[in-house]
Parts: sequence; C-alpha cells; structure tokens
Amino acid sequence: MERIRIASLLLVAGLLGSCVGTTKPIEQVRRVAVRPIKAKLTRSQDSTQFDEVKCGVQDAEGNLWFGTTREGVYRYDGKGFSQFTVKDGLTNNTVWSILADRNGSVWFGTDSGLSRWDGKSILRIPISLRPQKEHSPSHAPPTDPAVWSSREDKNGTIWIGTAGGMLCLKHGVLSIFLDDTKVKNPGHLTLKMVEDVHEDGNGILWFASGMPPGEEGLCRFDGTTLTQLKPGGERWIRTITENPEGVLWLGTRHVGTWKLTGSHFSQYSKDAHLGVPRLVDRSGNIWFSGEESENVINSYTGIWRYDGNTLKNYTVKDGMDELFVWCMVEDRSGNIWLGTRNMGLYRFDGKSFKSFSK
Repeated sequence: MERIRIASLLLVAGLLGSCVGTTKPIEQVRRVAVRPIKAKLTRSQDSTQFDEVKCGVQDAEGNLWFGTTREGVYRYDGKGFSQFTVKDGLTNNTVWSILADRNGSVWFGTDSGLSRWDGKSILRIPISLRPQKEHSPSHAPPTDPAVWSSREDKNGTIWIGTAGGMLCLKHGVLSIFLDDTKVKNPGHLTLKMVEDVHEDGNGILWFASGMPPGEEGLCRFDGTTLTQLKPGGERWIRTITENPEGVLWLGTRHVGTWKLTGSHFSQYSKDAHLGVPRLVDRSGNIWFSGEESENVINSYTGIWRYDGNTLKNYTVKDGMDELFVWCMVEDRSGNIWLGTRNMGLYRFDGKSFKSFSK
C-alpha cells in the first residue's frame, strides 16, 4: 500500500488565514478507485429507509458528489453514478459533509474521520492530534473523530468541524483551532459538534453549534475574537446561509428560522412547517427543507422556496416525493438537487422533479 506524505510543514501565521497550535503533517493512504457506472443511485450497503442522502457538492470538473449515511459517496458525471465506500478508501460509509476545494480535491467528512478524492482515487487522512495550549477548551479530538462540517475560507484554509472541536488545515498541516494563542475566547467556547461553517462576505467566520455536547449557539470569529450569540435563546443551530444582501439565515432546532441583519436578530418564522433554510440559489431564492414527520422518514409539507416576497410550496402535487429532504445542491445549470430519507435523490429543473434513485 503506497503512503504519501504531503511535503509541507509550513504553517503561515495570520488571522483567518492561519491556524496555529498543535500541528501535524497529513499522511495519506492511497487506494485505487475504479467503480462501475449505474444509471441511478443504487444501494449496495444494506441501508434502510431511515438512511439518507446527507450532503452534496459539485466539483471543479462538474461532477456532482453526494454523501450518504451507510452507503458511502456517489459521483454523478452527467451520465451515471459511481459509488465509493470503505473498500475504495473512505474512512467510513457514513458521510456527514463534503467540500470541493479550489485545488480540485473533494473532501469527505465521515463518521470516522476524513478522506480526500485527488482526481484519481480516495486518500485516507488520519486525524490524531494533542492540544498544546494549556487548559485548551477543545481538549483533543479523538483519533479519527466524526467530521460534521467543512468549509474553505477565502485564504484557502479548510475548517473542519469534528465531534471533539474545530480543526484547521493549511498547507497540508492540521491544527486544533483553539490551540492558537492569538485567538481570544472569553466565553471558553469548545466548538464541538459544529454542524455548519460559513464565511460571510466580510470574511467573518460563523459556526453553527449543534447537538450535545455542542449547544453553543451561533459562534462568530472575526479573525481575533471568538464570541457567542443565541438567537431567541437557542443553543442548537443547524444551518447557516447568506442571501445576496448579506443577511444570514439561520435554521435552528427549536425556535424556527432567524435572520441576522448586521447585528440585529429577527425571527422570520417559528412555523416548523418550513423546516430549515438549506440553500440560497444563484438567483437569491432561499430554499427550505420542510417539516420532518413523526416517523422521521417523510415530510409533512414538502419543500419551500422564498423569492424575497412570497413563499412557494412544492409537494407531491408538483411531483415531489413525501420523503424528508436533508440536503440541497444547485448545479452549474441552475438545477436544484434534493437528497432525502430512504436514499432518495431528485432533480428540480424549475418545472418538474425527476428521481435519480433506485
């Protein structure tokens, strides 16, 4: 088995562009990945109706990647689907997050660490760090922890939200963010279980702190200081999106959808029927996932689109399935792809829905 070591030990100091503290050069394990192509997303790993297409992204070459629970990842090249699992180098077949970086790599945050597609095969990225900062609030993430979120900032640093805290990757070196002695953290935040990471138009980083042991609300990093905000007193933030006007839309666990305009919070809706905002498309429309039913498989209300003035609801009457939507991705052609429970995948072209799952 060929081992590849990224030959870069340099960690550049700075603000958002750097993450100092505990560092470890990344060691990668290469596996050959040649997979058959199928017309539709087809299961092979014994997933159930409670599993879902969890996340998605389009890479630099135009391929669409979809991460799932228990079925690994699927790549759609415009003609068919190729499936990749632990046999191909994934650290786990449950994939919580996907990131396509500026260099053409695709990163997979799994239930057991991190993997990367380099254009030819999937490489395993071992995570094993120890905090150097005394009394670090993050402590040390476990070896190969669950990776819930990822984001590349404007300076090329990749932020990785794990069950044990926030990591940074720059020039091939991983570090624990809260080990950085330059970061002011008056609230002693831990940044565990961050479900979403967003960089706004001003370069501010926002972290959506999620389920226990997270529950730190909305956390803001301006390059120097980490602060905590709790819209409506909510400690569990699920999603962060930003419209063209620079307004942040926040999906919460308990108190509906909130907007952050400048420094002012306002509640857009406490109606659970909307679900959470998952996507702002290139036209500025905001898409909501709908409400999850009691059986956690279906949706009571379909999905919603807000154009800045009115809400439009898409349901089974419009050709949408009853399944609850977990992810939304807009491709280069403006199509909206929807990943659902029961391993469903659908494409909306603005007029009709088409199923791409078997």
